[in-house]
Amino acid sequence: MLNRVGKQTLIFRNKPRVIGSFSIVGPKEGKGNFGKYFHKILQDDLFGEKSYESAESKMLIMAITEAINDAQVNRDEIDALFAGDLMNQIISSSFAARTLEVPYFGLFGACSTMAESLIMGACHVDGGFARYAACATGSHFSSAEKQFRYPLELGTQRPPTSQWTVTGMGCTILGNSQKGISVDYATIGKVVDWNVTDANNMGAAMAPAAMSTLKAHFDDTGKTPDDYDLILTGDLGKLGSEILIDLMEYQGYKLGSNYNDCGQMIYNNTQKTFMGGSGCGCGASILNSYVYSRMKKGELKNVLFVATGALMSTLSSQQGNSIPSIAHAVALSVGGENV
Repeated sequence: MLNRVGKQTLIFRNKPRVIGSFSIVGPKEGKGNFGKYFHKILQDDLFGEKSYESAESKMLIMAITEAINDAQVNRDEIDALFAGDLMNQIISSSFAARTLEVPYFGLFGACSTMAESLIMGACHVDGGFARYAACATGSHFSSAEKQFRYPLELGTQRPPTSQWTVTGMGCTILGNSQKGISVDYATIGKVVDWNVTDANNMGAAMAPAAMSTLKAHFDDTGKTPDDYDLILTGDLGKLGSEILIDLMEYQGYKLGSNYNDCGQMIYNNTQKTFMGGSGCGCGASILNSYVYSRMKKGELKNVLFVATGALMSTLSSQQGNSIPSIAHAVALSVGGENV
């Protein structure tokens, strides 16, 4: 039996389950709207290291290690780690994997990586290729700003359309279980490029990709937005979320009060982040804290997590290229009731 429906959507018939999770964020994120949900909040975003890049890798190591502990399995039982980040050659994840010494797949989906890692992990567990899979990603404001925009020391003025890269990590451990949160569907996104070139307007660049994947998910599965208690995009921010709502309505799907965006939610109005949060850690930290917590309490039963990513590089931006984007969707439910 082919384990897919429609053109882009996979169906997981053996229901891989979330058996462990962990989130860790920086001081600014801890003062935002989800401070009470995050597992660990740093007092200093250098985390005792000499560089922000080293701090980022150290945070990712903690997220993966503590998620494994939460799952109550041994590290040597993890058959595959799927992880990626925003750094060149995904060094934060690769250096973390070097320390953890587990079989490793390095992924790059930019800010879509949390969904991408969940999809790869679910495929391995569902197909019997892994007993347990660790799915992780994260970002750090200071390392990302230095790489993609300007040195922090310049104090460069931020335009109103910009977003604030989240300092945060999240890790989900997937395995076989008889109960808990299950991964039911995954809709694999296509690369979409609507010729946006402004690296300070990521929401506008990524919204068309989110629209493409959401439409594919609903078309493939026959579901509608009303079938989910929460539809959560990764980091479109305030402007990108508004664009997505308009685009989806044009496609015949109305996103209602059950839709929100991690970038729009993570910071409060006093934190001066303009359009909100962005980065791999934005969706990863909220999914692995707030979302799973509410699902475990029965407050949310069916969730569609749609992480969005801009597939640009510093070189492509400097050369004036447009920003190709992608979004992957993962449907989660309590008890596998969504299939």
